[in-house]
Amino acid sequence: MNKLLQTDLLELDSLLEKVKKQGVDYLHTIDDRSTSSNENIPDVLALNTKGIGARETLQLFNERFEPILVSSGGPRFWGYVIGGSTPASIMGDWLATIYDQNPQAINGQGDISANIELETIKLILDLFELPESFVGGFVTGATMSNFTCLAVARQWIGKTYGKDFAKEGITEKINILTASPHSSAIKSLALLGIGSNTIIKVKTIEGNREAIAIDDLEAQIKKLNGQPFILISSAGTVNSVDFDNFTAIKSLKEKYNFWWHTDAAFGGFAACSNTYKHFLKDWDYSDSITLDCHKWLNVPYESAVFLVKEEHKLLQTESFQNSNAPYLGDPLENFNYFNFLPENSRRLKALPAWFSLRAYGKEGYATIVENSIDLAMYFGSKIEKSADFKLLVPVRLNNIVFNLKSNQNQDKIDTFLTQLNATGKVFMTPTFYNNEKGIRASFVNWRTTKKDVDLVFDEINRIISLI
Repeated sequence: MNKLLQTDLLELDSLLEKVKKQGVDYLHTIDDRSTSSNENIPDVLALNTKGIGARETLQLFNERFEPILVSSGGPRFWGYVIGGSTPASIMGDWLATIYDQNPQAINGQGDISANIELETIKLILDLFELPESFVGGFVTGATMSNFTCLAVARQWIGKTYGKDFAKEGITEKINILTASPHSSAIKSLALLGIGSNTIIKVKTIEGNREAIAIDDLEAQIKKLNGQPFILISSAGTVNSVDFDNFTAIKSLKEKYNFWWHTDAAFGGFAACSNTYKHFLKDWDYSDSITLDCHKWLNVPYESAVFLVKEEHKLLQTESFQNSNAPYLGDPLENFNYFNFLPENSRRLKALPAWFSLRAYGKEGYATIVENSIDLAMYFGSKIEKSADFKLLVPVRLNNIVFNLKSNQNQDKIDTFLTQLNATGKVFMTPTFYNNEKGIRASFVNWRTTKKDVDLVFDEINRIISLI
């Protein structure tokens, strides 16, 4: 054995204890940690020949990179819709690394940790009050979840033409209807060979809305003259968190032949709350659904779920099966995640979600969701009453999109946001809404409190007075 490896193995207890202490110290001070980095990025070091061992490597990390890491899991990091990690999910994530499983098979004598994933999917279906007619699994994020669902939809389109697109390639036009898709769905269309510029854009409801105008949707459907198509609907658009009318879409699905995919990356979590779950009425009639766990589920980053109706299981295996691996057996008789999603190699990313769901249950997640929405509403009301800021869209759920009120100040919005983020007290992102520049704040972190909102509001008023 390499001497450095042998030394590190002998000192493993103290090494992990040192990392644990550093991690705990970070989590205990995360409220005060900067939300943005003003440090210079260090030059790249060449790989050393003999190595320096784990202890000195930790020291090198702390000298070079630790200072540039921001509190993205903290209570005032309001960019990118990033949730923080709950204590239980951190436990699950550490154990996922330690046990280092390959969650694919559910039977046999080898690794059968995929049973944890199957149970976690059932917990998620229960949390969202979705039927067990969905087959689900964990992928890296909303992009891969959308990709997985739309790959099955692509195969469905092929079968309506009597073709196998997974084996033969795409030989027919695939019609995509949508109104306000997330960029990850558009990216998935590019990756799938369908094309990111081929969508048929459906009008949105008038009156500062991002949701599908059902009348125009049906008009676009009729223009297809019976051709099959894929509908991408939204359960929470990226800016205004608007929801499509799923009951109306359900009625259309009874009349027309199409695959219905719902992107519910973070808006789907409204189902956790009795107050807001009406937004999702009839979404369970979708053929496939995207959910993002590292958003409102508040688990460590790189975690999302795809859900596809079990009736499409054959299409899913045709899309993803490892056909040159006969030892896997019949994919429909011998379930293995190898044959149901894109990646062959995955970590046990279901375990952090399992820990957090078991630890906090339905009531815990209802509290997280409703607290986030209450704080968004609170911040929105302060913006509305402000002399210097204006809301660009009413607060529907957990996002705020606002701008500088005075027309003379519109050219200052970039400077304002740069200076605000540079304070390190809050991080927000730029956006566009109705062709107007704006600033977006997303509330999904379980740590965020009213005190954080007050602090940020004081800070934006201080910054606006300086520019």
